[in-house]
Formats: sequence, C-alpha cells, structure tokens
Amino acid sequence: MKLVLLQDVKSLGKKGELVTASDGYARNYLIPRGLAKEANAQAMNEYQNAENSKKYKHDQEVAAAEKAKATLDGKTVTIKSKTGKEGKLFGSVTTKEVAAELKSKFGIDVDKRKIAMSDIKTCGSYKAEVKLYQGITAVITVAVSEL
Repeated sequence: MKLVLLQDVKSLGKKGELVTASDGYARNYLIPRGLAKEANAQAMNEYQNAENSKKYKHDQEVAAAEKAKATLDGKTVTIKSKTGKEGKLFGSVTTKEVAAELKSKFGIDVDKRKIAMSDIKTCGSYKAEVKLYQGITAVITVAVSEL
C-alpha cells in the first residue's frame, strides 16, 4: 500500500515522503496512529505541491546566494582598529566585525559563523571565505588599518 508519511517513522521514512508499506502495517498501525495517510488522489496532489514548494524555495535560496557571491567576490572590506607599537592591534579583528561591515557596505546579511578567516592581530590585508550556501563561497579581502 502506498502511503504519505505525516511524521517520521523509524525504518520507514521521513515526514512528507511517499513510501510503500504492507497493508496490515498500514491499516493496523500507521493510519490509526496518525503517522501516515493513504496515497489517494488528494494526498498525492498535496505531496506534489509540497515537493514543488521545496524545490522552488531551494532554487530561490541558490539564486540569492549566487547573486550575493557575484556582489562580494573579490571585494575588499576595510576595518579600522586601535593599534599599538609596530601595527599590532589591541585585541583582534573578529568575524562579527567583518559581518557587520558586509551588512553596512554591501547590504548582505551574513552570519558570523559562515565567515572563515585566520586570526587577525596586526594591520594588513587578509583573505577570508564567506560561505553563502552549500557549495557557494565568496572570497573577500579584509584590510585592517589604524584608527
């Protein structure tokens, strides 16, 4: 019997998947407990609509990430910080500061955990990777100068 799962079922599938189960298991366990419903025309239509919605959302996220990559790739972000002798910073430049500068300069909101860079403790120019989406990263330059 073909079923659309309403909840995750161990060893059968995840919520929203179309699965095949034996008639007895479906009628006596899954359907009465509200774990699944029979895959009739209406249920199949809902399943197809949900799949199309997921695909559309994924495509929109990928398009937004590609647009952000085109905007950020190769750009330079300048951060001014207090320095001591020989250009050493008081503290260090963090990913939080880089994310705030990206938001203010380019209008792109990036989570600080999605920025990968080395520890910056002196003035200079450094490379950083911004992970925008799975498999989509932009490489930016972080320029640190005296305040």
